[in-house]
Order: sequence, then structure tokens, then C-alpha cells
Amino acid sequence: MKKLRIGLFIDSFFPMVDGVVIAVHNYALELSKYADVIVFAPQPRDKNYHNDLPYKTVRCKRMIVPFTDYDLGTPAFDRKYHKILKNAKLDLIHVHSPFEVGRTGILYANKHHVPVIASLHSQLKKDFLNRTKSKLIAHIATKQIVQTLNKANYFWAVNHKVADIFESYGLKEKPDVHFNGTDLVFNEDMNAVNDLRKHIKQKDEEKILLFVGRIDFIKNLDFLVNSLAILFKKEFPFQMVFIGSGPDEKAIQKMVEKAGMSSIVRFEGRILDRQLLAQYYQAADLFVFPSHYDSSSLVQIEAASQKTPAIFLENTATADTVTADHNGYIAKDDPEAFADKIIHIFKDEKAYQNVSENAYHDLFYTWEDVVKKAYDKYIDILHNFKDQ
Repeated sequence: MKKLRIGLFIDSFFPMVDGVVIAVHNYALELSKYADVIVFAPQPRDKNYHNDLPYKTVRCKRMIVPFTDYDLGTPAFDRKYHKILKNAKLDLIHVHSPFEVGRTGILYANKHHVPVIASLHSQLKKDFLNRTKSKLIAHIATKQIVQTLNKANYFWAVNHKVADIFESYGLKEKPDVHFNGTDLVFNEDMNAVNDLRKHIKQKDEEKILLFVGRIDFIKNLDFLVNSLAILFKKEFPFQMVFIGSGPDEKAIQKMVEKAGMSSIVRFEGRILDRQLLAQYYQAADLFVFPSHYDSSSLVQIEAASQKTPAIFLENTATADTVTADHNGYIAKDDPEAFADKIIHIFKDEKAYQNVSENAYHDLFYTWEDVVKKAYDKYIDILHNFKDQ
């Protein structure tokens, strides 16, 4: 049986790393077990970057997005890219971002009468508003993007809340839900976890709180530091660990210093060793994630893989998969309430252990399982598409 040729289209890619890049990378890795996969993406900003990946990538020209570390693909000005795409003979296209590279995937699919799926990872209007500070620009940009997306045949969202959000944007039909996954597995090396706790200098009564992600105010980290300061004033015993890097790292550190918490708040930087990262998750007692910006962050699935429950803010998209006090925690959007909820969590050890186990059983998905389900759905789509 002839292997399917599947094109994955994304508007930023390695060496840039974010949740969508990781998702597409894992889709490509897993799909390569069943199909021929090509990832279409912009060229890297770093000319010395070596593209050592176990699947084919096709890179187009790009331009720098001002005041960010993102680039934007400009395939319209790249004849070589278009020639490769024209001759790719793709059977199915899966678009993971809606800008110029994603648009070329949708246009190719429409022209060659092959099915195209658009996966919706981000809250676009909120993203535009955060970057431009203009409701009018955010509205216009979102409307234009949705017009492009509506040329796709099928729509997938990373959770039910994101599906609702895109329907409200004007998408022609409500997306199906396909959750993200993780490559992490439960860590069995408890000696390594205990060593990490010593490294963090955890005292017996202290709880370890953990944040993993981009150190950026867009993640609501000023809210988090203000909540930590309240915990500190209330003499709740804790150690806070930040893992990641980003443009606001120094500003967050200054906030921590001003609050007098430098001795109990650690900034570990980016951790690329996946096994070590799993051990950090397992060493933590609670994953703290007060982001309004994220849709369904991969880090919350990573935390669940190590039986570490997470706390979110109410009415946020990234809290959509959580049942409050069953497989995670939800707090009101107020630093005092967030701090009080953390204190309350640890007053009932048995209830806490139940939530930890439920997080693992309910919210932990492997990329292997996620992508196998996606591939099976591809097959169904192809059969139905041919009958149209």
C-alpha cells in the first residue's frame, strides 16, 4: 500500500521553540511511522543552524517580526519553495498556523483538490491585542485570518474552549477537539528527584511550586509574583522554581528581589534535558499557571505526566480540561484568592493525593497516542473527501 504524503505547515519552526513548534515536531516524528511527511516552514534566523531532523523540511524565505524573536515566512517571494511545493504531490495537508506559510498550504490544497485540516492552537484576537494594544487592529487582523482559515475543509482545536473561541471569531463551523500530548513518561528515579529537592534546598515543611515556560509578562507572571508575595507575608512555607527563559526574566527577578523573596525563588533557565525536566515536575508539589494567554499549554500535560496537579485561573482557555478539585485546581482572578487557594490545597493531604492521581489519569496524553488517533482520522477524511 502506497504511503500517504502529508504536508505539515507552520509559520515558525526550529531553532525557535514554542508549543506549536513542539506539537508539529512530534506530529512529524510520529506520522513518519505511517506516512511520508514534509514540514513546510520559514528559514531559521540563525544561518549556522543545522537542520538535523529525521523528517524532510522545506524552508521558505522569511522576515523578522519587529520587537519579537519570531520570524514570518514570506513564501510569496520564494520561487524555489513554490517549485518544491508544486511538485510535492501531497495527499493531505495539516496547517498549524494561519499566516503566510499556512496560507500557502490551504491554497495548495484548494488548487489540487486535497483535504486540508486547520489546527487552532492560539487565541488569535488576544494575541493581536497583546502585541498591538489596539482593539481595532486586533479585530481586523483576526477577521482576515478567519477568512483564510475558512478555506480549509476541517478544523481541529486543542480544547473545547478554543473551539468556542474560534466559532465566535466567525469560523464557518465549530472545530473538532484534538488534544495535545507529551513525550514525557512518568519518572521512576526517585533518587534523582530527592537529589533535586536537595538542590532546591527544600525544607521538610516547604512545598515546591513550579512554573515552566516562557518568562514573559504575557504569561501573567507579574500576577504570579504578587501571589507569591502574599504567600510569603502569610508565612506559607514554599520554594518557587521558574524554568525557562524570555524577554522579561530580569524584570521578574527584580520583582522577586523587591518582595524580599530571592532566597526562596529560583530561576533555573531553560532545561533541554527531558528526563531532568520530568524530575523537576515530579519534585514539585504544585504547577502554577495563571496565564490568560495560553490556549492549552503543553507544560500542563507534562506536569500531569508526573502526577503533579496544576492551578489555573477561572475562565481561562488553558483551564478547560480541568475539573476543579478533581484533576486540578481553579482560583479566582485575584492574587489574594490565588494565594489562599494554594494554602487551602495543602490542608487536606488525602484530597491532594486524589487530585494528583486524577491529573495523571485524566490529563496525561502521549504524542504516540494523540498522533495515531490523528492519522486514523486522516484516513477517514481521505475516504470521505474522495466521495464528495
